[in-house]
Amino acid sequence: MRRGWWAALALGLLRLCLVQANFAPHFFDNGVGSTNGNMALFSLPEDTPVGSHVYTLNGTDPEGDPISYHISFDPSARSVFSVDPTFGNITLVEELDREREDEIEAIISISDGLNLVTEKVVILVTDANDEAPRFIQEPYIVLVPEDIPAGSSIFKVHAVDRDTGSGGSVTYFLQNLHSPFAVDRHSGVLRLQSGATLDYERSRTHYVTVVAKDGGGRLHGADVVFSATTTVTVNVEDVQDMAPVFVGTPYYGYVYEDTLPGSEVLKVVAMDGDRGKPNPILYSLVNGSDGAFEINETSGDISVMQSPAQLQREVYELHVQVTEISPVGSPAAQAIVPVTIRIVDLNNHPPTFYGESGPQNRFELSMNEHPPQGEILRGLKITVNDSDQGANAKFNLQLVGARGIFRVVPQTVLNEAQVTIIVENSAAIDFEKSKVLTFKLLALEVNTPEKFSSTADVVIQLLDTNDNIPKFNSHYYVARIPENAPGGSSVVAVTAVDPDTGQWGEVKYSIYGTGADLFLIHPSTGLIYTQPWASLDAEATARYNFFVKAEDMEGKYSIAEVYITLSDVNDHCPQFGNSIQKKTMVLGTPVKIEAIDEDAEEPNNLVDYSITHAEPANVFDIDAHTGEIWLKNSIRSLDALHNITPGRDCIWSLEVQAKDRGSPSFSTTALLKIDITDAETLSRSPMAAFLIQTKDNPMKAVGLLVGTMATVVAITVLISTATFWRNKKSNKVLPVRRVVRKRSAPAPRTIRIEWLKSKSAKAATKFVLKEKPPNENCNNNSPESSLPPRAPALPPPPSMAPSTGAAHWTVPTVSGSLTPQQSQLPPNPKTMGSPVQSTLISELKQKFEKSMHSKAYF
Repeated sequence: MRRGWWAALALGLLRLCLVQANFAPHFFDNGVGSTNGNMALFSLPEDTPVGSHVYTLNGTDPEGDPISYHISFDPSARSVFSVDPTFGNITLVEELDREREDEIEAIISISDGLNLVTEKVVILVTDANDEAPRFIQEPYIVLVPEDIPAGSSIFKVHAVDRDTGSGGSVTYFLQNLHSPFAVDRHSGVLRLQSGATLDYERSRTHYVTVVAKDGGGRLHGADVVFSATTTVTVNVEDVQDMAPVFVGTPYYGYVYEDTLPGSEVLKVVAMDGDRGKPNPILYSLVNGSDGAFEINETSGDISVMQSPAQLQREVYELHVQVTEISPVGSPAAQAIVPVTIRIVDLNNHPPTFYGESGPQNRFELSMNEHPPQGEILRGLKITVNDSDQGANAKFNLQLVGARGIFRVVPQTVLNEAQVTIIVENSAAIDFEKSKVLTFKLLALEVNTPEKFSSTADVVIQLLDTNDNIPKFNSHYYVARIPENAPGGSSVVAVTAVDPDTGQWGEVKYSIYGTGADLFLIHPSTGLIYTQPWASLDAEATARYNFFVKAEDMEGKYSIAEVYITLSDVNDHCPQFGNSIQKKTMVLGTPVKIEAIDEDAEEPNNLVDYSITHAEPANVFDIDAHTGEIWLKNSIRSLDALHNITPGRDCIWSLEVQAKDRGSPSFSTTALLKIDITDAETLSRSPMAAFLIQTKDNPMKAVGLLVGTMATVVAITVLISTATFWRNKKSNKVLPVRRVVRKRSAPAPRTIRIEWLKSKSAKAATKFVLKEKPPNENCNNNSPESSLPPRAPALPPPPSMAPSTGAAHWTVPTVSGSLTPQQSQLPPNPKTMGSPVQSTLISELKQKFEKSMHSKAYF
């Protein structure tokens, strides 16, 4: 009983503890390669960009309570990661560098608010190829003897790459493929290539560029290869491998007749071919001296030991030997050189120039310029002589400073010769370029060591000839003068220069050409001026063009062209066609006036228009530039015009002015009469519209009428011609009855004429002259009493009397203004009484009559 009680109590306590217990959260362990869990065995490449999401902490709480994540680092270490406490996302916040830190220790924790569970993790940083090879123990300088065998190792370079794997492996190669050196690609050992040699005398230093390259690897998702370069300086050490070298070969010496025994003839110079560590050298004569010459063993000076008279040969061929002395004092490398010594007479006389009176070093001559090419300067008497004998008396002649103008003959002389100077370039002998020609005559020995020489000055005074023509300083001259310049005014001065001197250089001027009539030229100064009586007018002739000639005393000349432009002067005022002008204006359409200014140039011929007087003044506007006149915008109907017109009519008189823009300005006024109508009135009377259109040009209406009648006449002529030829072709011997009928043939022609007359009359009756409104009291019984007066009837046709001559046909004309009439219809009183039509007919009649008096029309 007691035992069961204890068991129940224990069971109750157990249940109470289980109710109050809260289990801690824990991470999931997802193993290697997982990107979420507890970061167990997690690795990260060192080239991962900062800010990347690299891992997600993942765990759970047994009770399902909310959990949070944390990450921390040792205080002495960097805080490389940050974590989102809610979602566990781990972000890289600092750059990784495997070479500096290959693993990162961190403490991650998970908490449900009551319980905190922590774990220590190690994140491995994997390698990326982010390091370049680096040479160590630089600089590389090595000293190599020049006799080192080919293939020998010279030096070893070493480069390290802190990356691992292929990115950390280093290979070597040379940048210059044509170098005498080679490098082992794996060990970096630098060797002298097989078959290559070093030579201190050719190149004392070699610069070898070695490149170290890694094996490549991935960096930021791409394959990269890094490399580094270094320079190995190879200094070549000289060794004794070269024979002595002579300097200044070949060697020649001369012994002259006055040379004393013991005198130095020449010096032989030699040096060790090994320049780095040269050995001392000794000189000696091997053979050929016969006791006549000796050499100083240390200096190489060769001396003659006998007098020239005792020497048996003219030429001595000596052999000089030079020997190196090694550091131990024993003879080393040797070399031999030949030396030639000649025994010659003394060359003690230089070439000498002679004139007619003895030795002379200056020769003078006067001659005309431009002599013929090849001409000999006969005024020069020059002889040259060298008193030596043999080769010592041989010398060359040449001209110094002649610049190819002359040449000398002969060019090579032995002992003595007569000197001849010949003209080579005639054009260069020009008095205008140089009045005096000076050059030197040089005699120079050819085969002597002394090279004796002498010179003589040659001075040629040139005389001028007339070899130049006058030349203008310009091919054309342009001048501008005002048109109102008085007679005798200066225009332009021309200048021509003749380089010749004296009378050959005097220039006379003259002018000729179609435009030269109004101008004169001073024969000496070249000043061109207008004729005293000349009156220039830019409106008649604005430009003149002629030629000016410059001529010297012998008639040599040159020509230039002269262009003279007249500057317009405002000497004309604008002119209207008539002092009183009449215009017809349709409402809404401007009329135009025009005045012409006969000045030649702007602004003198530009015209501005204005209205100087109009009553009332506020009816018209005018365009100052075009001359167009229109009604003001406030006047849009004839009624508005009637209200401001004193007589309630539509005829206005304006005083208009045309003013040019010249200075001073001129102006002209004219009286302009404007008859105003509107478009509605024109639409009611088409003929009135036509009359308005032809009002300013009445000959247009006449031309239309004449053209119509000419067409009718032409058609009639064609018909008559065709009938004539048809009758002519059928003309045969016929009965008298038929002949008689043929003689009465003119009757049809009369009919045709009458028909043409009636047609013309009908055409004329379509036009009437309207002067007054119709009379209401006239007799209405007559059909013609209600019509306006008719146009004049056509003239009677010509008589048809038989005649062989050609018939004279007269085309009827109509004088006065015409207005259309409706045929076969009673007239419209409103139309017939239009004041516009009456005005147009009256005005057209006046202009038409004036035109008929001044012109004849067929």
